[in-house]
Amino acid sequence: MSVDSSTGASGRADDGAGAAAGAPPRAREPLLAVSGLAVEFATASGAARVVDGVGFEVGRGEKFALVGESGSGKTVTALSVLRLNADARYRGRIEFDGRDLLGCGERELRGVRGREIAMVFQEPMSALNPLFPVGAQICEALELHEGLSRAAARRRAIELLERTRVPEPHRRFASYPHQLSGGQRQRAMIAMALACRPKLLIADEPTTALDVTIQRQIVALLDELQRESGMSVLLITHDLPLVRAFADRVAVMKGGRIVEQGDTARVFSQPADDYTRMLVESRPQGAPAALPAGAPTLVEARGVGCSFRLSRGWFRSRCFDAVRDVDLRVARGETLGVVGESGSGKSTLGLALLRLAQGETSGEVGFSGQRIDALSRRALRPLRRDMQIVFQDPFNSLSPRRTVLQIVEEGLALHRPELAPAARRDAVVAMLDEVGLGADALDRYPHEFSGGQRQRVSIARAVILNPALLVLDEPTSALDVSVQKQVLELLAALQRRHGMAYVFITHDLEVVRAMAHRVIVMKDGRIVEAGETAALFAAPREAYTRELLAAALR
Repeated sequence: MSVDSSTGASGRADDGAGAAAGAPPRAREPLLAVSGLAVEFATASGAARVVDGVGFEVGRGEKFALVGESGSGKTVTALSVLRLNADARYRGRIEFDGRDLLGCGERELRGVRGREIAMVFQEPMSALNPLFPVGAQICEALELHEGLSRAAARRRAIELLERTRVPEPHRRFASYPHQLSGGQRQRAMIAMALACRPKLLIADEPTTALDVTIQRQIVALLDELQRESGMSVLLITHDLPLVRAFADRVAVMKGGRIVEQGDTARVFSQPADDYTRMLVESRPQGAPAALPAGAPTLVEARGVGCSFRLSRGWFRSRCFDAVRDVDLRVARGETLGVVGESGSGKSTLGLALLRLAQGETSGEVGFSGQRIDALSRRALRPLRRDMQIVFQDPFNSLSPRRTVLQIVEEGLALHRPELAPAARRDAVVAMLDEVGLGADALDRYPHEFSGGQRQRVSIARAVILNPALLVLDEPTSALDVSVQKQVLELLAALQRRHGMAYVFITHDLEVVRAMAHRVIVMKDGRIVEAGETAALFAAPREAYTRELLAAALR
């Protein structure tokens, strides 16, 4: 990591850019003032500038958000405040409480990190040390920066865990990160960040991997703690509803630059930049096309269950019911939405319908008028071409050692062996054109594509067999809002052309409202409510459904 000191007295980047255009007059004294920030990384061909001429201010006690899609430079900008980008070269000026952090020595900067500026990272499982209990990691910050004794640090750490609403704080103090849920790990990270009562908290995508209800709890907790302590918050996110609910002001980044900034209400209601307008308008809207009258039933499940045997030591185990007594029906060409929190059984249900679940299954599953729950693997194989699945994470579900041609044609080679290699290649090219990729993708590998492009490859692999049923397991949760919109529009178009039925598994209720004809709500492996999408959203009967709707449609 290096700091370029040739920026001159003005602190602007070498191209002369200063704060982004459209910056509003500041009503509060700035705690953090960034001007002309540029960040470069060395490459084989020279240097790559990923942040260029960025400028913004965060007032004392203010909640400020940096938003943008993946690759926009928002996280690099946030990490630059504490100079945490490895092997980076900086230009510009970052003033914090009257000090230029880009001009500070490493020893002085270590005194700022954690004590005056704290950070909550996107993935706490990666940020927390797996070898130490979470309590010990909080105590480390207190002993290092506050000079507390071990006993005093322990008392303070337990108080922080209790304050951030970690259940059973005395017991969780001794828990390792893997023993906590995702929401509990994020709360422990917040407790650690608040240990030294920082003036500025940087929160990098603090809710991305969490369920909607946990997201709402974390945001409410951050808001409450910010009001109590008066600290400033710099929020990094691509979740626009979160920004609308939390932030006082917002800056929008694209391609390493800030394209617009201002009061949150104004930016969302009257965006001045085309890119901001595109982001605001990218949330799922509308409703699915009406089903034709009398559409025949494709899938019918009765009393479906799936259980797993969990080990509790050498000679003990217990049975865990992931799905219990589920009844459902899916018509040809219909989209059935399946919603619920993590652990509710959504994904296990989808796998059970396809006879892919690893646990012990029960109940009846009918597909196209034929019972498949009792069929052998051999007898089920010819039906596989009509039942396909698209997984949540295309990077892990696509083989890194195979080209796109090999990945997409695999199903054809298995289920349509009569096709010659040339005919299979032509079919793959046509399918890639249909999903918006084209023939130039044939010989490339999954790592050479963006997340949205990889998901298109996954969809092409499934749809090329022209299945009657497609199970979509969180297909858009890892995507930026604009890419999410593109994938949803693609899925809607493919359904219209091919007449496929979808089982759409997600925790995003806005996506369900736009895509699904009917929806089922799952909790603890059971269906707690089901109905037509519009009616269920308008008048949910169950308290759990109302809680999900309140959290998701904030």
